[in-house]
Amino acid sequence: MSLTGKTALVTGGARGIGRAIATRLAAGGARVIVCDMQTDDGSLVVDDIRKAGGDAHFLRLDVSDPDAHVSVIDQIEKRWGGLDIACNNAGITGEFKLTADQTIDSWRRVIDVNLSGMFYGVRAQIPAMLRRKGGSIVNTASALGLVGRRDISPYVAAKHGVIGLTKSIALEYGVHNIRCNAVAPAVIKTDFLNTASEERLVEAAQQHALGRIGNVHEVAEVVAFLADDAASFLTGSVYPVDGGYLAA
Repeated sequence: MSLTGKTALVTGGARGIGRAIATRLAAGGARVIVCDMQTDDGSLVVDDIRKAGGDAHFLRLDVSDPDAHVSVIDQIEKRWGGLDIACNNAGITGEFKLTADQTIDSWRRVIDVNLSGMFYGVRAQIPAMLRRKGGSIVNTASALGLVGRRDISPYVAAKHGVIGLTKSIALEYGVHNIRCNAVAPAVIKTDFLNTASEERLVEAAQQHALGRIGNVHEVAEVVAFLADDAASFLTGSVYPVDGGYLAA
């Protein structure tokens, strides 16, 4: 795979899966625009990519702000000529409570970031790709976008929505050479798990056919493939990166 000459945007790129995606795309030759609310962490990602010989830049982005997405795309087109790849990865988990115990504020925040934020993103990205005569969008959904789970219904609902949005975009813009796919990770080792007990980590590992949780680079590899022209006939699909979580 070669992403040389491509300009890629990664939301939620300062940490975890987003950081791994940004690093992998840069290693493949892409110019990577790391977008996040976390300015310090985002700048560190850019520094690390540059030290490794890659091309990266940071732009602050609140994905729940539709105008901010438009501003980011405007800056990308003015400074780097256009957008070829968009990896919409930013997301939050929300509260772990039964549905009737969820607060309205938590529901709104999860939907604003995980679903509305993705809509605001693709709404700004697609016109830029139309001007570029094509592109690849890869949205981070979740294995929980394909099944249900107790205690986290706002997140589950949002990720189901991400998958529906992904399929609709693929149908609408395929004739314009814009591909849109989603990845659906199961439990992945990120900072979020740092506070989890050893017992909880063992339990999570046992939910996967491979008997372990995933690593961020395993998600990034799939995203990089979908972003690349090597995946030129792939669109409108969801790719579980789940170690067999969904096999049962």
